[in-house]
Amino acid sequence: MAVFEYEFMQRAFWAGGLIGVIAPILGVYLMLRRQVLMADTLSHVSLAGVALGSVMNLDPVICGFVIAIIGALLVEQLRRNYLTYSEVPVAIIMTSGLALAVVLMSLKTNLSKTFSSYLFGSIVAVSDMQLWIMAAVCVIGLIFFIVLRRLLYNLTFDEETASIGGIQVKSLSFAFAVLTGMTVASAMPIVGVLLVSALIVLPAALALRLSRSFAAAILIAIVTGLIGIFSGLTTSYHLNTPPGGTIALILLVFLLIGISAQKLIGRYNRKRHRKEIKQQRATLFIHSRENTTHEIQ
Repeated sequence: MAVFEYEFMQRAFWAGGLIGVIAPILGVYLMLRRQVLMADTLSHVSLAGVALGSVMNLDPVICGFVIAIIGALLVEQLRRNYLTYSEVPVAIIMTSGLALAVVLMSLKTNLSKTFSSYLFGSIVAVSDMQLWIMAAVCVIGLIFFIVLRRLLYNLTFDEETASIGGIQVKSLSFAFAVLTGMTVASAMPIVGVLLVSALIVLPAALALRLSRSFAAAILIAIVTGLIGIFSGLTTSYHLNTPPGGTIALILLVFLLIGISAQKLIGRYNRKRHRKEIKQQRATLFIHSRENTTHEIQ
Protein backbone atom coordinates (compact mmCIF):
# COMPACT_ATOMS: atom_id res chain seq x y z
CA MET A 1 0.00 0.00 0.00
CA ALA A 2 1.12 3.52 -0.79
CA VAL A 3 0.45 4.51 2.81
CA PHE A 4 3.38 2.45 4.07
CA GLU A 5 5.87 3.93 1.60
CA TYR A 6 6.55 6.79 4.00
CA GLU A 7 8.53 6.31 7.18
CA PHE A 8 6.31 8.65 9.21
CA MET A 9 3.26 6.54 8.30
CA GLN A 10 5.07 3.38 9.36
CA ARG A 11 5.83 4.98 12.73
CA ALA A 12 2.22 6.15 13.03
CA PHE A 13 0.85 2.65 12.40
CA TRP A 14 3.32 1.07 14.82
CA ALA A 15 2.35 3.64 17.43
CA GLY A 16 -1.35 3.10 16.74
CA GLY A 17 -0.95 -0.65 17.07
CA LEU A 18 0.83 -0.35 20.40
CA ILE A 19 -1.64 2.12 21.86
CA GLY A 20 -4.56 0.23 20.33
CA VAL A 21 -3.68 -2.80 22.43
CA ILE A 22 -3.17 -1.23 25.85
CA ALA A 23 -5.61 1.73 25.80
CA PRO A 24 -8.84 -0.31 25.32
CA ILE A 25 -7.84 -2.71 28.12
CA LEU A 26 -7.31 0.27 30.39
CA GLY A 27 -10.65 1.67 29.24
CA VAL A 28 -12.52 -1.46 30.33
CA TYR A 29 -11.09 -1.19 33.85
CA LEU A 30 -11.72 2.56 34.02
CA MET A 31 -15.34 2.13 32.98
CA LEU A 32 -15.95 -0.64 35.49
CA ARG A 33 -14.33 1.48 38.22
CA ARG A 34 -16.42 4.49 37.10
CA GLN A 35 -13.33 6.58 36.41
CA VAL A 36 -13.79 7.30 32.71
CA LEU A 37 -13.09 11.02 33.15
CA MET A 38 -9.64 10.25 34.52
CA ALA A 39 -8.26 9.92 30.98
CA ASP A 40 -9.57 13.38 30.08
CA THR A 41 -8.14 14.82 33.28
CA LEU A 42 -4.67 13.38 32.75
CA SER A 43 -4.58 14.51 29.13
CA HIS A 44 -5.05 18.13 30.30
CA VAL A 45 -2.40 17.61 32.96
CA SER A 46 -0.05 16.17 30.36
CA LEU A 47 -0.64 19.23 28.17
CA ALA A 48 0.51 21.38 31.08
CA GLY A 49 3.67 19.25 31.24
CA VAL A 50 4.29 19.78 27.53
CA ALA A 51 3.89 23.55 27.99
CA LEU A 52 6.21 23.50 31.00
CA GLY A 53 8.87 21.65 29.02
CA SER A 54 8.63 24.15 26.15
CA VAL A 55 8.89 27.16 28.46
CA MET A 56 11.85 25.71 30.37
CA ASN A 57 13.57 24.47 27.19
CA LEU A 58 13.22 20.84 28.26
CA ASP A 59 11.95 17.89 26.25
CA PRO A 60 8.16 18.46 26.05
CA VAL A 61 7.45 14.75 25.57
CA ILE A 62 9.32 13.68 28.70
CA CYS A 63 7.85 16.55 30.73
CA GLY A 64 4.32 15.71 29.63
CA PHE A 65 4.91 12.06 30.48
CA VAL A 66 6.24 12.83 33.98
CA ILE A 67 3.56 15.41 34.79
CA ALA A 68 0.82 13.00 33.67
CA ILE A 69 2.11 10.39 36.14
CA ILE A 70 2.26 12.98 38.93
CA GLY A 71 -1.29 14.06 38.07
CA ALA A 72 -2.49 10.45 38.22
CA LEU A 73 -1.01 10.04 41.68
CA LEU A 74 -2.66 13.28 42.83
CA VAL A 75 -6.04 12.14 41.50
CA GLU A 76 -5.75 8.84 43.35
CA GLN A 77 -4.69 10.55 46.58
CA LEU A 78 -7.54 13.06 46.38
CA ARG A 79 -9.96 10.24 45.58
CA ARG A 80 -9.15 8.71 48.93
CA ASN A 81 -9.83 12.03 50.64
CA TYR A 82 -13.19 12.41 48.86
CA LEU A 83 -14.57 8.87 48.97
CA THR A 84 -18.19 10.04 48.91
CA TYR A 85 -17.65 12.55 46.09
CA SER A 86 -15.46 10.63 43.63
CA GLU A 87 -15.90 13.22 40.86
CA VAL A 88 -14.36 16.05 42.93
CA PRO A 89 -10.68 14.99 42.52
CA VAL A 90 -11.17 14.71 38.76
CA ALA A 91 -12.61 18.22 38.56
CA ILE A 92 -9.85 19.68 40.75
CA ILE A 93 -6.96 18.16 38.79
CA MET A 94 -8.55 18.77 35.37
CA THR A 95 -9.18 22.47 35.96
CA SER A 96 -5.77 22.93 37.60
CA GLY A 97 -3.97 21.22 34.72
CA LEU A 98 -5.84 23.19 32.08
CA ALA A 99 -5.30 26.48 33.89
CA LEU A 100 -1.57 25.80 34.22
CA ALA A 101 -1.34 24.86 30.53
CA VAL A 102 -3.07 28.09 29.45
CA VAL A 103 -0.81 30.25 31.62
CA LEU A 104 2.37 28.50 30.45
CA MET A 105 1.32 28.70 26.80
CA SER A 106 0.87 32.47 27.14
CA LEU A 107 4.50 32.80 28.25
CA LYS A 108 5.77 31.56 24.90
CA THR A 109 4.17 32.95 21.75
CA ASN A 110 5.61 30.53 19.18
CA LEU A 111 3.87 27.40 20.48
CA SER A 112 0.74 27.50 18.31
CA LYS A 113 1.86 24.96 15.68
CA THR A 114 3.43 22.65 18.22
CA PHE A 115 0.38 22.68 20.43
CA SER A 116 -1.96 22.13 17.50
CA SER A 117 -0.47 18.68 16.98
CA TYR A 118 -0.75 17.95 20.71
CA LEU A 119 -4.37 19.11 20.82
CA PHE A 120 -5.66 17.24 17.77
CA GLY A 121 -2.98 14.66 17.05
CA SER A 122 -0.73 14.48 14.00
CA ILE A 123 0.44 11.61 11.83
CA VAL A 124 3.89 13.18 11.43
CA ALA A 125 4.19 14.00 15.16
CA VAL A 126 5.28 10.52 16.21
CA SER A 127 9.05 10.53 16.68
CA ASP A 128 11.30 7.54 17.23
CA MET A 129 11.59 8.37 20.92
CA GLN A 130 7.81 8.56 21.31
CA LEU A 131 7.50 5.22 19.55
CA TRP A 132 9.92 3.62 22.00
CA ILE A 133 8.00 5.17 24.89
CA MET A 134 4.76 3.71 23.54
CA ALA A 135 6.38 0.30 23.16
CA ALA A 136 7.63 0.43 26.76
CA VAL A 137 4.19 1.49 28.04
CA CYS A 138 2.52 -1.30 26.05
CA VAL A 139 4.89 -3.97 27.42
CA ILE A 140 4.63 -2.67 31.00
CA GLY A 141 0.85 -2.45 30.73
CA LEU A 142 0.44 -5.98 29.36
CA ILE A 143 2.69 -7.41 32.08
CA PHE A 144 0.73 -5.43 34.69
CA PHE A 145 -2.67 -6.64 33.48
CA ILE A 146 -1.57 -10.25 32.99
CA VAL A 147 0.34 -10.74 36.23
CA LEU A 148 -2.14 -8.86 38.41
CA ARG A 149 -5.34 -9.79 36.56
CA ARG A 150 -7.00 -11.55 39.50
CA LEU A 151 -6.12 -8.82 41.97
CA LEU A 152 -7.28 -6.11 39.57
CA TYR A 153 -10.51 -8.00 38.93
CA ASN A 154 -11.30 -8.08 42.65
CA LEU A 155 -10.23 -4.46 43.11
CA THR A 156 -12.37 -3.29 40.20
CA PHE A 157 -15.65 -4.86 41.30
CA ASP A 158 -15.41 -4.54 45.09
CA GLU A 159 -12.59 -2.54 46.63
CA GLU A 160 -13.72 -3.11 50.22
CA THR A 161 -13.94 -6.87 49.83
CA ALA A 162 -10.54 -6.88 48.12
CA SER A 163 -9.06 -5.02 51.10
CA ILE A 164 -10.61 -7.48 53.54
CA GLY A 165 -9.23 -10.34 51.44
CA GLY A 166 -5.66 -9.13 52.02
CA ILE A 167 -5.06 -7.25 48.76
CA GLN A 168 -2.88 -4.16 49.06
CA VAL A 169 -5.61 -1.95 47.68
CA LYS A 170 -3.81 1.38 48.09
CA SER A 171 -0.59 0.25 46.41
CA LEU A 172 -2.46 -1.46 43.57
CA SER A 173 -4.66 1.60 43.02
CA PHE A 174 -1.64 3.90 42.84
CA ALA A 175 0.08 1.53 40.42
CA PHE A 176 -3.05 1.50 38.25
CA ALA A 177 -3.14 5.31 38.36
CA VAL A 178 0.50 5.51 37.24
CA LEU A 179 -0.20 3.17 34.31
CA THR A 180 -3.19 5.32 33.35
CA GLY A 181 -1.03 8.44 33.31
CA MET A 182 1.62 6.69 31.22
CA THR A 183 -0.94 5.45 28.69
CA VAL A 184 -2.66 8.81 28.34
CA ALA A 185 0.63 10.67 27.88
CA SER A 186 1.93 8.18 25.30
CA ALA A 187 -1.34 8.25 23.29
CA MET A 188 -1.33 12.04 22.88
CA PRO A 189 0.71 12.20 19.64
CA ILE A 190 -1.80 9.94 17.89
CA VAL A 191 -5.19 11.28 18.95
CA GLY A 192 -4.30 14.52 20.72
CA VAL A 193 -5.20 15.88 24.14
CA LEU A 194 -8.83 16.66 23.37
CA LEU A 195 -9.72 13.19 22.11
CA VAL A 196 -7.41 10.83 23.99
CA SER A 197 -10.30 9.70 26.19
CA ALA A 198 -12.24 8.64 23.09
CA LEU A 199 -9.54 6.10 22.24
CA ILE A 200 -9.70 4.70 25.77
CA VAL A 201 -13.45 4.84 26.43
CA LEU A 202 -15.26 4.17 23.12
CA PRO A 203 -13.85 0.65 22.43
CA ALA A 204 -14.48 -0.28 26.06
CA ALA A 205 -18.05 1.09 25.89
CA LEU A 206 -18.80 -1.07 22.85
CA ALA A 207 -17.13 -4.12 24.38
CA LEU A 208 -19.05 -3.90 27.65
CA ARG A 209 -22.27 -3.45 25.69
CA LEU A 210 -21.78 -6.55 23.55
CA SER A 211 -19.84 -8.99 25.71
CA ARG A 212 -21.16 -11.50 28.22
CA SER A 213 -17.89 -12.07 30.08
CA PHE A 214 -14.94 -10.01 31.25
CA ALA A 215 -12.45 -11.81 28.97
CA ALA A 216 -14.71 -11.26 25.97
CA ALA A 217 -14.98 -7.55 26.83
CA ILE A 218 -11.19 -7.21 26.81
CA LEU A 219 -10.89 -9.00 23.46
CA ILE A 220 -13.67 -7.00 21.78
CA ALA A 221 -12.22 -3.73 23.10
CA ILE A 222 -8.76 -4.50 21.69
CA VAL A 223 -10.07 -5.56 18.28
CA THR A 224 -12.33 -2.51 18.06
CA GLY A 225 -9.53 -0.18 19.11
CA LEU A 226 -7.06 -1.57 16.57
CA ILE A 227 -9.55 -1.48 13.68
CA GLY A 228 -10.60 2.05 14.61
CA ILE A 229 -7.03 3.32 14.84
CA PHE A 230 -5.79 1.70 11.62
CA SER A 231 -8.81 2.77 9.59
CA GLY A 232 -8.67 6.23 11.14
CA LEU A 233 -5.00 6.70 10.30
CA THR A 234 -5.59 5.53 6.72
CA THR A 235 -8.58 7.82 6.28
CA SER A 236 -6.70 10.72 7.86
CA TYR A 237 -3.81 10.24 5.45
CA HIS A 238 -6.00 10.21 2.33
CA LEU A 239 -8.38 13.00 3.39
CA ASN A 240 -5.75 15.13 5.17
CA THR A 241 -7.87 15.31 8.32
CA PRO A 242 -6.66 15.33 11.96
CA PRO A 243 -6.05 11.69 12.97
CA GLY A 244 -7.48 12.19 16.46
CA GLY A 245 -10.86 13.38 15.25
CA THR A 246 -10.97 10.80 12.45
CA ILE A 247 -10.21 7.90 14.80
CA ALA A 248 -12.72 9.15 17.36
CA LEU A 249 -15.49 9.48 14.75
CA ILE A 250 -14.85 5.98 13.41
CA LEU A 251 -14.93 4.52 16.91
CA LEU A 252 -18.14 6.43 17.59
CA VAL A 253 -19.68 4.96 14.42
CA PHE A 254 -18.66 1.48 15.59
CA LEU A 255 -20.34 2.12 18.93
CA LEU A 256 -23.56 3.38 17.35
CA ILE A 257 -23.65 0.44 14.91
CA GLY A 258 -23.05 -2.00 17.76
CA ILE A 259 -25.82 -0.51 19.91
CA SER A 260 -28.25 -0.42 16.97
CA ALA A 261 -27.44 -3.99 15.95
CA GLN A 262 -27.87 -5.19 19.51
CA LYS A 263 -31.27 -3.51 19.77
CA LEU A 264 -32.42 -4.97 16.43
CA ILE A 265 -31.26 -8.45 17.41
CA GLY A 266 -32.93 -8.11 20.81
CA ARG A 267 -36.18 -6.96 19.17
CA TYR A 268 -36.04 -9.86 16.70
CA ASN A 269 -35.40 -12.37 19.50
CA ARG A 270 -38.31 -10.99 21.54
CA LYS A 271 -40.65 -11.24 18.56
CA ARG A 272 -39.44 -14.77 17.88
CA HIS A 273 -39.90 -15.70 21.51
CA ARG A 274 -43.46 -14.30 21.57
CA LYS A 275 -44.23 -16.18 18.34
CA GLU A 276 -42.96 -19.44 19.84
CA ILE A 277 -45.08 -18.88 22.97
CA LYS A 278 -48.17 -18.28 20.82
CA GLN A 279 -47.46 -21.45 18.84
CA GLN A 280 -47.02 -23.44 22.04
CA ARG A 281 -50.29 -22.06 23.44
CA ALA A 282 -52.09 -22.84 20.19
CA THR A 283 -50.70 -26.38 20.22
CA LEU A 284 -51.74 -26.87 23.84
CA PHE A 285 -55.21 -25.52 23.06
CA ILE A 286 -55.64 -27.91 20.15
CA HIS A 287 -54.47 -30.87 22.25
CA SER A 288 -56.80 -29.90 25.09
CA ARG A 289 -59.78 -29.70 22.70
CA GLU A 290 -58.91 -33.06 21.19
CA ASN A 291 -58.68 -34.62 24.66
CA THR A 292 -61.99 -33.06 25.68
CA THR A 293 -63.69 -34.31 22.53
CA HIS A 294 -62.28 -37.77 23.05
CA GLU A 295 -63.54 -37.88 26.65
CA ILE A 296 -67.05 -36.83 25.60
CA GLN A 297 -67.18 -39.53 22.95
